[in-house]
Amino acid sequence: MHIRSVAVMAAVLAGLTTVASAQPPAASTLPVPGTAPCVIQAPAAPARAATPPVTTATPGRGAAPAATPGAPARGPAPPAPPATPATQPRPRDDARHQCFVTVAKRGNIDLLFVGDSITDWWQMDARGRPEWDKTFAPLKAANWGIAGDTTQGVLWRMQNGELEGFKAKLIVFMLGTNNINRNGLAEIAAGDAAIIREFRTRQPQAKVLVLGVFPRGAAADNPFRAQIRELNYNLSHVADNKHVFYMDIGDRFLTPDGTLTTEIMADGLHPTLKGYGLWADAIKDKVRELMR
Repeated sequence: MHIRSVAVMAAVLAGLTTVASAQPPAASTLPVPGTAPCVIQAPAAPARAATPPVTTATPGRGAAPAATPGAPARGPAPPAPPATPATQPRPRDDARHQCFVTVAKRGNIDLLFVGDSITDWWQMDARGRPEWDKTFAPLKAANWGIAGDTTQGVLWRMQNGELEGFKAKLIVFMLGTNNINRNGLAEIAAGDAAIIREFRTRQPQAKVLVLGVFPRGAAADNPFRAQIRELNYNLSHVADNKHVFYMDIGDRFLTPDGTLTTEIMADGLHPTLKGYGLWADAIKDKVRELMR
């Protein structure tokens, strides 16, 4: 592991040891189980297998995608432009956020999922919805996933009302794939850790289950795979196994030779209905254990 990565993660772990004792407001009325009050948009076109990007990655760094998405790899791409630091909040005051804040204030949420499109699409009828309704909705679950979001956007959302009005028993959290190619890998993990600090500060009674970022790209040697392995190595260090827990279930989606099939993730990134079923089966026992 690089010296910079070690230094960043040391700061991250030190920061996680101190959290505020503020209590969130008491819960009120229960959202109707099995409903998705904050509407999400379906993909504009059917998902198809993704062509892996050309990267110039070195361990601990982001990498730039090919200039033309879906085009054959033809050589190194230029470095990606500088990004907002992964630990810096970026406002996302849109209709989805406002809807989440409204639902949060109604209270009585015991289980909360937080993330990007991979989490968001639990609410999509053709993707995760059937599994969500069967496995998690009965546990008074809510979903604060927004497609395309990053550590910067989620950090801002957690600081601006989405964690107020209820007392969760468990928060399930996966985030970071959209930061790859924009931020360094250790920095992405630090951004996730900053969000976890918000969970611990604003929902101190809740346990947190951090999931390793899921594999991307069909082939085992896709450049994303090595980046995600290093990112997940960094993320694994946020767990204290008292309040914050870590699980990497990525292998559940892969064949023995490491292939990610279109049956599991049609575009090489987002789970299909079958993929969401594998996800639910992989964590449901741990979720129930941590909620007790």
